[in-house]
Amino acid sequence: MKSVQQEVDERSNLAGTNKFELLLFRLGGDENGERSELFGINVFKIREIVAMPQITAVAGSPSHVLGVVNLRGQIIQVLDLPAIAGVKPKTGLNIMLVTEFARTTQAFAVESVEEIVRLDWSQVMSAEKSAGSGMVTSIARLEGENGAPGRLAQVLDVETILRSMNPDTGPEISQQTVGAKIQIKPGSVILAADDSVVARALIEQGLDAMGLPFIMTKSGKECWDQLNTIANAAEGEGKSVYDRVALVLTDLEMPEMDGFTLTRNIKKNARFANMPVVIHSSLSGTTNEDHVKNVGADAYVAKFSAEDLSSTLRRVLKQ
Repeated sequence: MKSVQQEVDERSNLAGTNKFELLLFRLGGDENGERSELFGINVFKIREIVAMPQITAVAGSPSHVLGVVNLRGQIIQVLDLPAIAGVKPKTGLNIMLVTEFARTTQAFAVESVEEIVRLDWSQVMSAEKSAGSGMVTSIARLEGENGAPGRLAQVLDVETILRSMNPDTGPEISQQTVGAKIQIKPGSVILAADDSVVARALIEQGLDAMGLPFIMTKSGKECWDQLNTIANAAEGEGKSVYDRVALVLTDLEMPEMDGFTLTRNIKKNARFANMPVVIHSSLSGTTNEDHVKNVGADAYVAKFSAEDLSSTLRRVLKQ
């Protein structure tokens, strides 16, 4: 029987099919130990899963920081995810999820890990209008088996969680870090897509600093629909879509349609085949970069460095 860790290793190669793997886990319940909700995180972000090791408490740490662990020579901060989510683990903090994304490595303590499920992004709904905390980016609908009722899993927005825990450690975004203003065709915009509230805010600040007008969307599907709407309007004016959109900047993980599928749709459509697409994602690693090349994206840049984003956009826009 395969361990959960083996499944993480094998299934992290899944990409480009508008499907993804969600690791399901529980954090605990309310004050009475009841209503233990199901949470999820994209397998791409999991480096490994281990039984809770000995943690060294760090003097002066915030209450949500349990301390640090030495994992094969690497010192990693461990965050108390149940405390951050406002729930109490019934059986204790038994599992540590080591995550790697957005140029950082950190670990989250959870109560238990349940399983890995394969979902289509169409099964995932944006939680922006229903989740007040901002820590949940989307809700995944899990189909029941053998007549059992379906379940809902809350997909955590790890970028938002980390930013809220360390509000003073955000990336520097200024004219000095991004360089001179980037020039694009007058009347055109950067069309961007990202489902994370924090990521959208950072992208908007970065594009503003670069002097780039933009239209921001919250999912791959919304971005695709917006691109078609812009193209139709441009053609109605006797112009080309390239007169209205200079470049598409997209995240990878998004409800309804992921960035891989969005990029493939753009590149395989004769109407948009020459549209530059830059994938901007917290999912790092050579495997993901290979997938980016396979779907035809013009560039990949890891979140979030305004300087790197600026240099990548300049290169793709040939400035």
